[in-house]
Formats: sequence, structure tokens, C-alpha cells
Amino acid sequence: MAQREEILEEDLHRAQYYRLFSRLLARAPDADVLFLLSSLDGDASEFGNALNGLALAANRASPESTESEYQDLFIGVGRGELVPFASFYLTGFLNEKPLARLRQDMAQLGIERAEDVREPEDHIAALCEMMAGLITGDFGNPAPVGQQANFFEKHIAGWADRFFEDLEAAPSASFYKAVGTLGRAFMEIESTAFRMAA
Repeated sequence: MAQREEILEEDLHRAQYYRLFSRLLARAPDADVLFLLSSLDGDASEFGNALNGLALAANRASPESTESEYQDLFIGVGRGELVPFASFYLTGFLNEKPLARLRQDMAQLGIERAEDVREPEDHIAALCEMMAGLITGDFGNPAPVGQQANFFEKHIAGWADRFFEDLEAAPSASFYKAVGTLGRAFMEIESTAFRMAA
């Protein structure tokens, strides 16, 4: 418990956003999640406006509409509109070197793949969950900023911004367009913060 108390409040907020993206990109939001999202309230910054956009989109959505949208975007018949894996974005193929490098780093960090997960570990939802865990100490002690930055640069920074841009522009995206806008803004903030901390 003492370890968690040492985590800065701003880092806890960062971890919460990573967990939010992980949840929304692993499966469609249910009624409870949509209700919680509809109460978000951002400020006048770009990120705050994106947060307000997500709240509005959640207020207009239903579990049925987001489930259908999620299916079209990420599953489809054979394949969805988007392929949310690092290997695909970086090489054009699934299960390539980016996944192998991630698995090596996961082993070094003590991160194990969940037994009930079938997708490769370089899915954007899994990577966001890993970042949250590094921040909050789910895999041991909270990771120092340098270690967080290294993981982010190696496994997220090279493609996540493009994924969220594609999500914003995807023909089937309605609710998820707002997720894309917020994700793009968040990744930009993270990249800038890590550069400043270096």
C-alpha cells in the first residue's frame, strides 16, 4: 500500500487514462461505462475539449450502437476497418519483430500475458494496460519515469498516434471518433512530457 501512496496524483490520472483507453479498445462500452463517460467534464484545452467530446458521444450512444461500431471497426468479417496492433502498423503484418521485442521487454519487466486473452500482446489495449501498470506498480514497484518513457518510445510512440488518427477518420466511427480524438491528444501530451523529462 505504501508504494501506491508514493505515486503522484498526476501519474495516477495518467494511469486512469491509459486504463480508459485499454477498456474502450478491448471491448465496446456497456451502459455503465457509457454513463460514467457521459459525466466527464474537461477544460478549454485541446485535451479538455476532446474529453468533452467523448462525454457528448457517450451521452448520444447506446450499448447496442457501440457494440455494432466496435464490431465494424475492429473485428468485421475477416477483418475490421482498423488493425490495432503495433506489428501491423509498423510492418504491415501481424506477429512481426515489434511483437517479439515487446515480449522480450515484458519478460524483463515481469509482465505476463493474461491467460484469457487470445490477441497478440501488441494490441493497443494491452499496451495501454501495460503502461498503466508500469505507472502504478502493478508489476512490482512503480516504474521510474525513464523506464516508462523507454517502454512508451519502444512500443507505443511509433504508431499509436497514427492509430488514433485513423480511428478519428474511420467511416464506421461515431462514438469511437471521439475516442480517437482523445487518444491522439493524450499521446501527444505523453510524448511531450517524456521529451521534457529526458
